[in-house]
Amino acid sequence: MNTLGRVFRVTSFGESHGLGIGCVVDGCPPGISVHLPDLQKEINRRMATSVQHTPRQEADRVEVLSGVFEGKTTGAPIVCFIENRDVDSSSYDEFRYTPRPSHADYPRYVKYQGYADHRGGGRFSGRITAGFVAAGYFARMIIKNRQDIQISSSIVEIGGSPPEQMDCTSLHGDSIGGIIECRTHNLPVGLGEPVFDTVEGELAKALFAIPGIKGIEFGAGFALARMKGSQANDQFCKQGEKVATVTNHSGGILGGMTSGMELIFRVALKPTPSISLPQGSVDLRTGEEKSITIQGRHDPCIVFRALPVVEAVTAIVLADLRLRM
Repeated sequence: MNTLGRVFRVTSFGESHGLGIGCVVDGCPPGISVHLPDLQKEINRRMATSVQHTPRQEADRVEVLSGVFEGKTTGAPIVCFIENRDVDSSSYDEFRYTPRPSHADYPRYVKYQGYADHRGGGRFSGRITAGFVAAGYFARMIIKNRQDIQISSSIVEIGGSPPEQMDCTSLHGDSIGGIIECRTHNLPVGLGEPVFDTVEGELAKALFAIPGIKGIEFGAGFALARMKGSQANDQFCKQGEKVATVTNHSGGILGGMTSGMELIFRVALKPTPSISLPQGSVDLRTGEEKSITIQGRHDPCIVFRALPVVEAVTAIVLADLRLRM
């Protein structure tokens, strides 16, 4: 299932070492102003640019094949395509029948009967998220046009420490995870479609499509379980002509709908499972246990490059809910 959304619909396509990756955006209203250099800037934000990233250097030049004319959306499907150029599949032959620990290799092999493209993780690679970012750009234009809704994200921690204290070059073949916080300002009251298409539910479903995300919490999150009601409740107050809350432990969501306060959530990303230290696996052809060492080109920490992806997916969900109001 590769399509997300009810009204603003995003279909993701492509594999890590195939001809290319991208997205098809349907349901984008006509007449939305777009600036394609800004789209490229968003794509560039998730590119590998330092020693903290994979050595794979893709140009990631996005081509918009349809849906935009003279700087405006036309109402037709928007097709964004990014060619795969810096492809080296040689290091993946070893793992075609020997699943890498904590990757999707084993369930993918069983589910797709060995026919799925295994190179670079195939359809399960973090590379496909470049298409998410492309779709997220158009989603941002929709919600900004409607109410100047602003989305931003930051790294809260890397491996349990502040990000500025982490040196990814010191991992010596290992990897590390972290936590990203995302905040959205200027949301209208009542966004969300209870009881099943709640803001939290729609965001969680979409965010878990990002490889590596293993947890999410909204507002005070799990800390609410250790509070009393008198501590956890967000009491209402007046701020000028606006009804607001004194605190925001609920993270801007009440009853599955936006409350008008800042939408706040955090996601946890696991360490990159591709590490160059010896690990145990099984040869699926013979059933023999064996030790493997993953060489290839991999990020020691994916958290840095995940920031624009988290923002993009958030924008996609909010744009869809906004168009459903």
